[in-house]
Amino acid sequence: MKRRLEPHIRKDLPEKIILLTGPRQVGKTILSKALTKNYDYLNFDSDEDRQLIRDKQWDRTQDLVIFDELHKMKKWKSWIKGIYDTEAKPPGLVVTGSARLDIYRKGGDSLAGRYFLYRLHPLTVKELKGRLSAKTCLNRLLKVGGFPEPFLKDSEVAAKRWRKSHLDIILREDLIDLERVRDIKSIEILIDLLKRRVGSPTSYSSLKEDLQVSVHTIKKWLQILENLYIIFPVRPYHKNIARSLLKDTKYYFYDTGAVIGEEGVRLENIVANALLAELHFLEDTTGCKTSLHYLRDKEKREIDFLIVIDDKPIQMVEVKWAEDHFSKNFRHFLKFFSKISAYQVVFDLKRRKTTEDVVMVSAQDYLEDLSM
Repeated sequence: MKRRLEPHIRKDLPEKIILLTGPRQVGKTILSKALTKNYDYLNFDSDEDRQLIRDKQWDRTQDLVIFDELHKMKKWKSWIKGIYDTEAKPPGLVVTGSARLDIYRKGGDSLAGRYFLYRLHPLTVKELKGRLSAKTCLNRLLKVGGFPEPFLKDSEVAAKRWRKSHLDIILREDLIDLERVRDIKSIEILIDLLKRRVGSPTSYSSLKEDLQVSVHTIKKWLQILENLYIIFPVRPYHKNIARSLLKDTKYYFYDTGAVIGEEGVRLENIVANALLAELHFLEDTTGCKTSLHYLRDKEKREIDFLIVIDDKPIQMVEVKWAEDHFSKNFRHFLKFFSKISAYQVVFDLKRRKTTEDVVMVSAQDYLEDLSM
């Protein structure tokens, strides 16, 4: 399955180190190996490969060298910088990892000017356009999520078995490798609590009571789950909006199939995933600055998502499972913005509708033709 990032990475590969990051088992290795037939693949998790990496003994006759999980090596940035600066090209260099590689850019040795960062996301309706109908794709995302293995098998039983193994590997291998965390069981409980609260503002005090730890610890654990690509935050947008709430973050899962709740909640998570994937694609391929927010004021009027590009709000999105009437909250929030599009995205929609300012569109159509 060809991924949409492939031609962009192939174009940049002769000039820069490619840092390819994203959730574990999202397809990074398969994508990397699809870039050329002639590659050498080395995984830092393998004892044999780890020694070859440290001794710098890969096959330099190949067009490409792929270093998987290299960020687990101490001072990996200075190491790959030395390779890039001192060895002639080819081969091209791709570094992949299932934790956020961008967090390792801080401090110490800089890779500035030597790399391009790409983030690979689970499958979306837009990425699969032309290979599956939008309706089929959306229904499958609702059932098993967008990670390639469970998506392609299209079996709820297989998805559950995959999901258990997937989380075990992250918490018992990646987490231990990257963070000094002993209380893995409490982090598992935190994940389970978050699965049931998708789309709702997170109460740190409530989580503190549930887990019997400090708010500081809760925030630290949430950041770890972000870094490991289990969850991602959507924070409130507050610029120029009177009486807005400035603190409560919503969390969504990269794996929609993990979400526990009504179908409408899973649909909202699918839309959140699609929006984030599109924003990261724009950021990684064009260099623009992007962010994803939600809107809410003290009267609890709310719009699910606000898309911001280069510090300019450009689109607001409200997600509904079955709703024939436009949300009244659009009328309130639209007055704070100029030249902004607004969509009410509905799964069970009988016919498309529009007002002067808002478009009501089916979820499958919106997600298939998602544009910003």
